[in-house]
Amino acid sequence: MELLIGDSTTTCLSPSVYDMICKLGFELRVNCDINSIITQDGKVCWKAITDCVSYIDSDQGLDYWGSVRLLGPVCEAIHLHFLSLTKEQFEIQYALWFQWTDFPELFPEIFDALKSLQSTAISLSLMKLTSCLERALGDVFVLMGKECPFLLRDLLRSEELSHVFGQSVMHVLQIFIGSPCGLNLRNVLWHGFASPQEIPPKYCSTMILLTAGLGQLLKSYLQHSKLTLAHRSFITLTSLEDLLVFPDVTHEILSVLEEVMMKSTFILKIMLPYWEIALIKFKSHRFADCAILLLAQLETGLRKVFATVNKCPKRLLTAESTALYTTFDEILGKHLNDGTLNQLPLFLGEPVMEFLWDFLNHQEGPRIRDHLSHGEINFHEFPKEATNQLLAFSIVLLLRFIDEDLLSVFKEKAAVRVLTSLAEGYQSRCHPAAQLKKQVVSCEKRLGAWPLLPLPAELEWEAARLEDNSEISACHSLITQIMEGLHHHTPQHHCVSCDLDQLPTEAWSPLLHELCSIPVPTLYCPRVVLEVLVVLRSITTQCHRVSSQVIATAELRHRQWVEKTLRSRQRQNYLRMLRSIKFLSPVLYLVLVLIALELVNIHVVCGKSAYEYQQYLKFLKSILQYTENLVAYTSQEKNKWNETITLTHTALSKIWTFSEKKQMLIHSTKKCISKEVL
Repeated sequence: MELLIGDSTTTCLSPSVYDMICKLGFELRVNCDINSIITQDGKVCWKAITDCVSYIDSDQGLDYWGSVRLLGPVCEAIHLHFLSLTKEQFEIQYALWFQWTDFPELFPEIFDALKSLQSTAISLSLMKLTSCLERALGDVFVLMGKECPFLLRDLLRSEELSHVFGQSVMHVLQIFIGSPCGLNLRNVLWHGFASPQEIPPKYCSTMILLTAGLGQLLKSYLQHSKLTLAHRSFITLTSLEDLLVFPDVTHEILSVLEEVMMKSTFILKIMLPYWEIALIKFKSHRFADCAILLLAQLETGLRKVFATVNKCPKRLLTAESTALYTTFDEILGKHLNDGTLNQLPLFLGEPVMEFLWDFLNHQEGPRIRDHLSHGEINFHEFPKEATNQLLAFSIVLLLRFIDEDLLSVFKEKAAVRVLTSLAEGYQSRCHPAAQLKKQVVSCEKRLGAWPLLPLPAELEWEAARLEDNSEISACHSLITQIMEGLHHHTPQHHCVSCDLDQLPTEAWSPLLHELCSIPVPTLYCPRVVLEVLVVLRSITTQCHRVSSQVIATAELRHRQWVEKTLRSRQRQNYLRMLRSIKFLSPVLYLVLVLIALELVNIHVVCGKSAYEYQQYLKFLKSILQYTENLVAYTSQEKNKWNETITLTHTALSKIWTFSEKKQMLIHSTKKCISKEVL
């Protein structure tokens, strides 16, 4: 489908932002002596830079416009200085002062980009530099014994960094990268507002020198304070294995992308060079570089669609410091900042939105853009798999915005049909509901290992003899009654046996897997749904802990039995444990089935009254308390296996009572789950 607006855009920078970045620093036509900025041995003379910072109202606030204007000639001198150096001279003079960033190898690459005079390479370099610098400044902040602020602007305004580097130096950084009132180079690039030609190379050169100068100041501070700078470890992307939806991008698909890029109205023509270099980076195995460029341009393209479908064309541009920037946060939101409904999700459809939320927003997802832009990922170790998924998704998205006749031609290719089919069927992997499904399946797998635990044959009779217990019989009866009640809400072709003489894994496992395969709407879940999911996930976590403890203890006791190192009391405890394993297994399966059924009907909770909701939450928390106690009783430190019987009987009684009142979510649905809804 084609966007309604044509691509006549010449800039995504608002007039004042454009003037700030592209014009203001060029107004003063004066030559600045580089020797007043950098000494012969490469030391940065900060006073020559900080003297260009202007203030309003007697140092009460920064004059960003005046400062950028005065800094223009200084930046020009720095840029010409770097262009005059060979790479060897650059490394000899400055390499030492980049060590504090924990990524010194990045700066020779940036120097090469400057020398190439390629605007796209310079913009990409500046994005990576600001990311690296933010991480390094955060390491310095942590040196003060405090948790690092999430936002760069808060970091640059902190008293802690002013104490290390000096307030005037931090003001310089605020002018370049720390405020929407200034050049704001980091944000206009990372959010995809600036086209390649709109970033003056001299600002990239200046940021290189500022980074070196910060390294010099830091060395003096560390020598004086006797402190040692420690770098925080890079993160490893989480949940990535769950997100490998698309197959590897082949040469055939890359060829399709190269052609689609030229035709799709999703891409602004002024931004096309970014897409072209992204492909070059992918082919040369520079996966972080490709991902950085794709993320920024996906935001640009989605902003264009957002502005069109919501009929607010001005939102395509950067905002002033007093207005709201249109970034992923609002683009992917349910409502606009004025409270009206965002039309983008309706236009793109839930699968596209779910993919974006998984990759960018969900706390348990990889949050690739956040981690890359804040310097938390080692660029050289960025996984190909992540870039591959972004690239495949981008292709599908671009195909949505081409001529129908051309689209039909592309869809004749089997590889393209596979990508579009996978995209259309995408369901969230990182939403709490999806994570709960994953937890249930994982816990069921752990329970399935119980029948395989080693058991001394001579103990089977003794363990069976101990089962003559009235409380256990009462629990058996309750489990049977509860399961009979739940049976009416399970898929019709499942018939779960309640015969507790045999562990019911063969029947219960397929039921749990099928329930967890039922789609559950996850986009923009109401608060009450998320609250219930938190409790359900906590219950499942405790069940998993119980199962793991049982397995570990059973293996330990069996080994001790074989080695004949069990004392008499330990032997009796082992017997009680063997009885409990047989007893607890169906109980934990029952809890998992209950959780899975409630998850399938999770949105029913929105229809409960405030009182009903509180009662329901109270019920779930009682189950959580039971599983938490079970974790404590089954630990190797306590081994209170007999006590688990009384504990379980009480919990089953509560489940039965609540179930009889028909207050669970499954009781509020109009019909049972059947094959037709699976």
